Amino acid sequence: MTKSMTVLTATVCGALLMTATPTQAAPNDPVRALKAQLVAGHGVRFADTTNTVADDGEELLMRRKGTFQFSKKGMAAADITAKMSGPLGAVSGMDTPERAIAIGKVTYLSGGMWKEKMPAGKSWYKSDGFSSGASGYFGQPINPVEPATLAALIKKAKKVKNAYTGKITFKELDKVSPWFRASIPLRYHNDTQVSYTLTVGASGLVTRVTSSYAATGVFDNDAWEGKTFAVETRFTGWGSKVSIKAPDAGKVTTKLEE
Repeated sequence: MTKSMTVLTATVCGALLMTATPTQAAPNDPVRALKAQLVAGHGVRFADTTNTVADDGEELLMRRKGTFQFSKKGMAAADITAKMSGPLGAVSGMDTPERAIAIGKVTYLSGGMWKEKMPAGKSWYKSDGFSSGASGYFGQPINPVEPATLAALIKKAKKVKNAYTGKITFKELDKVSPWFRASIPLRYHNDTQVSYTLTVGASGLVTRVTSSYAATGVFDNDAWEGKTFAVETRFTGWGSKVSIKAPDAGKVTTKLEE
């Protein structure tokens, strides 16, 4: 792990139509449909909502929205904005929106908990490695934009109509998903199970992902005992033109103030 990534981690997812009795067309194969979308300069938009669920109810923790830009092999870049709610947002500084721009193996972070750590005249922190920022620890751990990840999820799931429902462990996600490894680089229990449902449209493309897992899988302390992270993500604009660019070099720093 590079020094800058260590700093980042420490500082802080066709049926045929019958004329007599018309039926709804079955969705295409999701992995094949995804691979057909992997065209440079195109991408997809997404929006996350994360809630904490406990015996005494459910509470909004974070909202996040962003864009993924594709290459021929998968995800080439991401632009993500996140804002946390409640006491945790205030304490962490994430009640101010955090923005993460990841391009290849470099990530630029701004706002949120990073705002007060910037040297004078700088507004972006540059870190080695692909990252979704501090919000990754609370965002969607499952990313259906990665072909190998999507294939693993489909394989482990039970299909009912246009939805695939299953369970996968942190350890299994770590093996197959660069997104998961970058989002939650440190975690306490790799045997934590993530329950998920992938909903696909008639084209086979994923339109919605829901997931849930024990919060203590990531944060093993009394404050998170008995709580579950529940995340819903919706995907729109598949195949739209996308161009994610790095911020102005003059506003970028590679060092944070204590």
